[in-house]
Amino acid sequence: MNVLDLYQQAGAYHEGHFLLASGRHSPKFLQSTTLLQHPHLTEQIGQALAQRLKETGVHADLLIGPAMGGVVLAYETARHYGTRAIFAEKDGHGGMKIREAFTINPGETFIAVEDVLTTGGSVLKAVRAAEAAGGRCAAIACIVDRRPVEGDLEGYPLVSLTRLVFDTYAPDEVPAWLAAIPLQEI
Repeated sequence: MNVLDLYQQAGAYHEGHFLLASGRHSPKFLQSTTLLQHPHLTEQIGQALAQRLKETGVHADLLIGPAMGGVVLAYETARHYGTRAIFAEKDGHGGMKIREAFTINPGETFIAVEDVLTTGGSVLKAVRAAEAAGGRCAAIACIVDRRPVEGDLEGYPLVSLTRLVFDTYAPDEVPAWLAAIPLQEI
């Protein structure tokens, strides 16, 4: 599966000047919500991610995604992985929480699922919320790993469908050629 082709097919791959959720600037952006609104593409992504998790030997009792972007992806991946899916939502204090209707039994294992991993901030908040509820993180999975360095994320095994490393810049390091392009906040 060529993940970038799926993003392009959905009109979800963009070039310009973008302010990412991480606060960094980038000349390229993958809009997963555009991709994941297409059930046939979402099914392909969820099936491929579940298969990759199984191939790597990761076992878990449930999948969790950070709201809102990870909800559909966690559900579709869990459907093919053969387990249940829940989500973590913002707690109003900069972190995330698990909704009362969701149960994580002490010691249950989970896989945290994210669309595009740039810094890992959102998915790590979901991991912390699930761990606070008694769960144990078996792995983190994503469609695209954008981090410049390959490997685990803060000690958690990382499974991705692809790595696409696009240049990103701190706000005070944006090059002149990128600064000349109108900024789009996403």
